Amino acid sequence: MRNYSLDKSKIKVLLLEGIHENAELFFRENGYSDVECLNGALSGDELEKKLQITHIIGIRSRTELRRSLLLKTPKLFAIGCFSIGTNQVDIQDAKMLGIPVFNAPFSNTRSVAELVIAEIVMLMRGIPEKNALAHQKIWMKSFNNSVEIRGKTLGIIGYGHIGTQVAILAESMGMNIIYYDIEKKLSLGNSKPVASLNDLLKLADTVTVHVPLTDLTRKMISEKQIAVMKKGSCLINASRGDVLDYKSVAEGLRSKHLAGVAADVFPQEPASNDKPFVNDLQDFNNVILTPHIAGSTLEALANIGLEVAEKLVRYSDTGSTIGAVNFVEIALQANSSKQRFLHIHRNVPGVLGEINHYFSSRGINISAEYLQTDAEIGYVILETDTDLDPLVLKDLKNIPNTIRVRILY
Repeated sequence: MRNYSLDKSKIKVLLLEGIHENAELFFRENGYSDVECLNGALSGDELEKKLQITHIIGIRSRTELRRSLLLKTPKLFAIGCFSIGTNQVDIQDAKMLGIPVFNAPFSNTRSVAELVIAEIVMLMRGIPEKNALAHQKIWMKSFNNSVEIRGKTLGIIGYGHIGTQVAILAESMGMNIIYYDIEKKLSLGNSKPVASLNDLLKLADTVTVHVPLTDLTRKMISEKQIAVMKKGSCLINASRGDVLDYKSVAEGLRSKHLAGVAADVFPQEPASNDKPFVNDLQDFNNVILTPHIAGSTLEALANIGLEVAEKLVRYSDTGSTIGAVNFVEIALQANSSKQRFLHIHRNVPGVLGEINHYFSSRGINISAEYLQTDAEIGYVILETDTDLDPLVLKDLKNIPNTIRVRILY
């Protein structure tokens, strides 16, 4: 059980992993004076100690917030993933602790798409191998396995924000676009959907993967799928490391079934730049390996810093959960003329009635009330005409099935 009665000066914000200065600036401009920024990730006892006093945390991809740790965060009420993915957080467990998780699903889309286009050109021209040999003082001037991308077929697995951007850029360069997605999508330009993953793999000269990591997508490209791909085709992964079985990819390269591969994400990634990196693809000259930087441009980092900070401040100030990946959504403007309460509870019958009874039995008028539920939690925002003592939180949290209560000023 957690409860809060805090003004902004008492809310501790912790931003890790060199999050762009836009985030800190936005917090401070909105009255949050206790903001700590660290360039690196934290883990273990060091992270646990910090979270004992933290209310809002911002992370990128290296800091992991798992259930065992979340259970030890008595003050934490919001998490910001300054990235597209949220795999570094146990979001279901965070939800059941009343902690919404926010991310940035759009801000680095262009940066990832641009790198993928560059890799398509480089792989289909055989540049990685020629470059590696040139560094070894070997001159390999040859047009073998070097083709223009114009007129070739690009297969996109996952036709979401990034997949569609890749499609638009690739089509403008003359490529034919096919895509596979488990959900029906509106095709942009001349992109065409295919009925199955195998259909895409059979037709594409280059395959690029843009899906989240789920039970369905884990190792979705493995030995069987690579065997289906056209001989001499290329493969790009800028989604999640566990989506590809890199041992099978390495075998595809070794047998020359695959002409080239580009990978930006890996199942095991170093926690910092001074840690070693090991992967099955490091022995091949016709492979582009990048250290999870597809979305790491100055423009993307600046946009992400602002986007996620805005969502966190809006939630802290008003209770708005728009943009949360694990929470029911309510959007409200600030209302300084009223006292606003947030009540998060397990979605069982009778809780809302108990809340209303508490106020009505004390002669307190509820001027506005908003409720959203899903199968597991209910989220109530209510406003009163009367300014109440923060001690009321003690009573509200004693209502059965309450997860969290806060007063907003």
